[in-house]
Amino acid sequence: MNNKSNPYTYGIILILLTYLSFGILDTIQKTAVQYHSVFVLLFVKYTFCLIFSFFIAKKNNVKKYYLSNNYKIQITRCVLSVCEACFFVLSFRYLALADAHTIGSLSPVLVVFFSYLILKEKINLATWVAIGISFFGVLLIMRPGLTIFNPYLVIPLLAAFFYSLFQIATRLNAQYDDNETMLFYNGLIGVIITSILSLFFWQPLHSFSFIFFIFLGFFFCMGLFLQIKALSITPASVLAPYNYTIIVWAIFFGLIVYKEIPDIFTIIGAIIIVASGVFIFRYSYK
Repeated sequence: MNNKSNPYTYGIILILLTYLSFGILDTIQKTAVQYHSVFVLLFVKYTFCLIFSFFIAKKNNVKKYYLSNNYKIQITRCVLSVCEACFFVLSFRYLALADAHTIGSLSPVLVVFFSYLILKEKINLATWVAIGISFFGVLLIMRPGLTIFNPYLVIPLLAAFFYSLFQIATRLNAQYDDNETMLFYNGLIGVIITSILSLFFWQPLHSFSFIFFIFLGFFFCMGLFLQIKALSITPASVLAPYNYTIIVWAIFFGLIVYKEIPDIFTIIGAIIIVASGVFIFRYSYK
């Protein structure tokens, strides 16, 4: 590749494949969570994440990936990761994929908001307006105060809240630890927490359970690998707007697999949230 555009194009293709992989993963999780405890499913995913972290550390020749330079922030971000994952997977039990992902897509906007509150980053007026508009998009989907209001829509909203805090903690932790260390602790702390919680919320396994577990682990690790590869060759600011393609896959798989048809309020809300998010990515610090 001899020009600048080629690496960007390759990175964009990889990130699109990333969210295709995560879209398939979430489709599998929506069925799996009907038969299994959320914590058992997360235990499987974090176990695969831990194994995957060994592979990445070896591939990148990182020797002491198991040592952190700031355990307080490291553990905090991992706990936030587990909280986000719990609420997000739980939302699939009660909501259509499109609804869960559309509400969850508020997290990039919340990251900017918490960057202002926690990291004291400056935000211009146009970005504040975009943040307000994105929240209007969420209200349009949730319709609080109306008889049609679905209280389960609060679940992915909580997932977005915890994921945005996880992103802030990750940015703070990146000052002390490399990606391999963060990936390792994500898997390790996740396995410890979910293994304990699984004992208290245990549901019997089925003959088909391990088929689900294998596919969950495969598409989870595939998505992580593609995401890491994409970010290694293309700036995050270039790739960030493509995160919203997960909504497209959620609508597609929800329609094909579960016959879920998003209503007009969900579609309009999704357009508002995505448009606000893309604006923030492009212009928030100008």
